Amino acid sequence: MLNNKSLQAFLAIGPIVLFVMLMMAYFVFFFTMISSAQSLENFDENGSAPFPTEFFAGFGVFFVLILLTVFLSFFSLIYFIIHAAKNPHLDGENSNMKIVWILILAFLSGIGQLVYWIVEIKSKNPKPVIPN
Repeated sequence: MLNNKSLQAFLAIGPIVLFVMLMMAYFVFFFTMISSAQSLENFDENGSAPFPTEFFAGFGVFFVLILLTVFLSFFSLIYFIIHAAKNPHLDGENSNMKIVWILILAFLSGIGQLVYWIVEIKSKNPKPVIPN
């Protein structure tokens, strides 16, 4: 599983793509709420405010995107930390690089995983093969 190229690419790019989608969904949700603020102030014939179904429908989509982004980012973080810890290219003289990469992955979560994938996996010949 640690040597699967398509999984590595998905876990490196996926959290960033989901974060961008999350930001776009946030702005759509925000501007939809601003544009529908007038309809939320209208009262029906009984004098009560209508139930804001548009608000909760938009909030549901936004909440699902948040959960997907959090779970994918967390799984990606764990995956790449394990990959860096077992990477044979980072052993021997480069043992300090193993610590550096783990710290980069931990502190620069989304961008660090993409950079690690590009620098240590995609551009290396031969590709690092992680033993099980």
